[in-house]
Amino acid sequence: MSVWAQIWTIARLELFRVFFSKRSFWVYGLALFPVVIFTGHAIDSKLRQQRWGEGSRITPAMMDSFREGVTEEEILEKAGTPQRDRKWTRRQRRNEDDEGPDRRRFMTFFDGKRQAQLNFSDGKLTSVRISPLLNFEEDRKIFAGVFQYFYLRLGIFFGCLGIFINLFRGEMLDRSLHYWFLAPVKREVLLLGKYLAGLIAAASIFTAGAALCFGALLFPHESGEVAAYLNSVGYEHLAWYMLAAALGCVGYGSVFLAAGLLLRNPIVPAVVLLLWEASNSFLPDMLQKLSVLHYLQSVCPVPAPIDSAAPALLRMLLSPAAPSSVWVAIAGLLGVTALVLFAASQAVRHLEINYGTE
Repeated sequence: MSVWAQIWTIARLELFRVFFSKRSFWVYGLALFPVVIFTGHAIDSKLRQQRWGEGSRITPAMMDSFREGVTEEEILEKAGTPQRDRKWTRRQRRNEDDEGPDRRRFMTFFDGKRQAQLNFSDGKLTSVRISPLLNFEEDRKIFAGVFQYFYLRLGIFFGCLGIFINLFRGEMLDRSLHYWFLAPVKREVLLLGKYLAGLIAAASIFTAGAALCFGALLFPHESGEVAAYLNSVGYEHLAWYMLAAALGCVGYGSVFLAAGLLLRNPIVPAVVLLLWEASNSFLPDMLQKLSVLHYLQSVCPVPAPIDSAAPALLRMLLSPAAPSSVWVAIAGLLGVTALVLFAASQAVRHLEINYGTE
């Protein structure tokens, strides 16, 4: 049997244990948590659309014509019956000697895509707020933020920690690793087979999670808008997001596999790596390029949004370094992974099993 056939046989035998190990179940929660959030947003948007559409509608031109200073009567004459209409009186001090009632009124109108919220004081329009039911561009930016701040920094990081460290360390704790060492295969082949099994499991879970989250993002939006996006750059964006998730599993998986072999307590280097990756945005450009996260972000098709209302100094600190070329990022991650796996293969050759110390 060839070496590659041996690697695949080991991976195939390990796959069931990796996918359904009790130590791996929480990884599914990490991958599906954003899906739940975006699905909830989609359901809420559909319900709001149904609720807002139950009443009368006005034309978009009519909604855009609302101006502060006009009277209630003028608004009602032009726009007709509002969807919501609430009146109340608030006691307000008009000047030092007089305290009179302030008549307030709140109305909402809907044009099929946007809702206008009108506030009146003493019969005159004082403020107009027009908000869209759905904002496709804004939702895409939110998805980019969730993917880069949650999936790459936390979800895939901790998911690979749970899957890959247990490939060897978990079997030591279960006192079953010696069965593998008795098999007539080189230990380097065993290492690659286990790594392949962990990679298939982690990449399948997190790429599927990213794809489901992307689908939940698109679900509440109009079919024409979604079709136009998918036919232009949508499918390409989805492919890059899934590739970034898979590369994250490649890079972090090799690191945690090696940590499980080289160190008795791999949690310590995991914490150090987490702190390094978490502080990535605050580091100088040169140091940012020494992290896995920098190259994963270079593969993402949309940069993570930074709140424009944040202080200028904070925005400057959070601004990522200039992204590397996509192919440079991919080659760099694969090269680092190869080096880490080579170091792990040297360690597994000299690994001695002593269950009494585990």
